[in-house]
Amino acid sequence: MTRPLPSPVPHGRTARRLEWAHLPPHVRALVERECGSPVVAATSQGGGYTPGFASVLECADGSRHFVKAASVLAQRSFALSYREEARKLAALPPEAPAPRLLWLHDREDWVVLGIEHVDGGTPPRPWRPADLEAAAAVLERMVPVLTPPPAELELDPLAEDLADWPAAWDHLRATRPDLPHLDEAAGLAAGFAAVTAGDTLVHTDVRDDNLLLAADGRVLLCDWNWPAVGAPWLDTVMLMIGPRGDGLDVDALLARLPLTRDVPREHVDVLLALLVGYFWRQADERVPPTSPYLRDFQRWQGDVVWDWLAERRGWS
Repeated sequence: MTRPLPSPVPHGRTARRLEWAHLPPHVRALVERECGSPVVAATSQGGGYTPGFASVLECADGSRHFVKAASVLAQRSFALSYREEARKLAALPPEAPAPRLLWLHDREDWVVLGIEHVDGGTPPRPWRPADLEAAAAVLERMVPVLTPPPAELELDPLAEDLADWPAAWDHLRATRPDLPHLDEAAGLAAGFAAVTAGDTLVHTDVRDDNLLLAADGRVLLCDWNWPAVGAPWLDTVMLMIGPRGDGLDVDALLARLPLTRDVPREHVDVLLALLVGYFWRQADERVPPTSPYLRDFQRWQGDVVWDWLAERRGWS
């Protein structure tokens, strides 16, 4: 165990989402047509940091459905994100550990996705070692399935998607000038492009609220909005941020996992330095009114990763 850094955000209650009653009548009607039965109950999913509709719907015939929706006019950025998520889910191979896209309504007013309902839930917090092992195992099994990624996904290399992230350390030089080892950390982050290169699809957002522990034993990854092409070990290291904050000895696990045990120690440190800069810079941005916990969560992630990096580097 390591020293835990308790999270300031309420687990599973971070999202301010549209509810079923908030959807326009014509959107509710099209959802019920796709589901094949009237909706009698809707359970909004409280995890995550976006305000789009995301609910498990129970219908009169006893069936359950997971539906996401956003208004193109009132929630444009989230509607575009849902549209992109649908495109990526449709292009993933059936062997990928992801819920299946069942149907899509994409018109000028609303983007609505029908996604396979999975009986299960997200990993409870604080993280339990068995759940972390199961999540790490599915990331390992995912690598041969998604190397190389399907051409239809048209993904960019991770180094291109994150090209501006090392510059976050310029922001930290101005806002945290007394941070010890600042220049060394910035130097590590600057070398991320070579370290993260690879030919595997990387999810890039693996954390507890994007994981489903299914009742049938499967572990599934949700929210495939930001995949890129990079080194196969990246998702496994990023998965460890939450567990590290909860006090688990994630370095011991990385040292024995097949995906990470042979990764040079310096390479992991480079990724951690890159993430610290990004999280702390984002935490200083304006708090979105529709996501009041987002900046607190990003600041906490930055604190966790900095503590982890400092311990690995032997910094005081």
